[in-house]
Amino acid sequence: MPKAPKTSKAKKVQKKVADRKKNPLFVRDAKNFRIGNDVQPKRDLSRYVRWPRYILLHRQKKILLQRIKVPAAIHQFSKTLDKNQSSKVYSLLKKYAPETKTEKKQRLVKAAESKAQNQKTDSKKVTVLKFGLNHVTTLVETKKAKLVLIAYDVDPIELVVWLPQLCRRQEVPFAFVKNKARLGALVHQKTATCVALTEVRKEDQAEFDNLARDLRQHYNENHELLRTIGGGQVGIKSKHQQEALKKAFELEELKKTSQ
Repeated sequence: MPKAPKTSKAKKVQKKVADRKKNPLFVRDAKNFRIGNDVQPKRDLSRYVRWPRYILLHRQKKILLQRIKVPAAIHQFSKTLDKNQSSKVYSLLKKYAPETKTEKKQRLVKAAESKAQNQKTDSKKVTVLKFGLNHVTTLVETKKAKLVLIAYDVDPIELVVWLPQLCRRQEVPFAFVKNKARLGALVHQKTATCVALTEVRKEDQAEFDNLARDLRQHYNENHELLRTIGGGQVGIKSKHQQEALKKAFELEELKKTSQ
């Protein structure tokens, strides 16, 4: 008998696909990710990115500060003002921002013109924010500063680590705030380690008194800040190991009590 003609494997597969019932609601549209076709899907490639060295150091420092036991004198800098408190402080201090270069130029030109016309000039001392670590230190030492704000992200921290204790000793209300760049914006600088307020106008006196009282309670009179040690957090693997050991000990105790 004559043998049946052999059908290729590819033709059999095509026949099977054709025999399947097609659902008109769900039409299969297979994507082709070869060159010049469909766009590749977005993937999380952060593990494969060669990050710049400053980012690596920043992340390593953050993990180290979580792992190592941080002394209380340094750990207190992480206890910054919350959003509501900081907004109150910044809204008050914005009123005392020093004049810009253009404003100073205009003031000096006006003063020169009035002097040329033999008119009296307003030579009253303007109350503005003081900045600069050395300047703020002298103001605190002489008890001229009424309020001091210290940035929490000063690097190296040794520059300002002694300033909170000096404020406590001189009974000057102080606070830790986030971002030295935000402090710098108050005094028209890129960054500022600390700023101080020396005088307050009459219209802001009541608001300032309430603010100073709150800051004294949170920082000057809060002795727990100098007792609590930071860091000491273990990694996720160590946590799992500790939990497993704890469960094993609990099981052993249950076995002993059941016997």
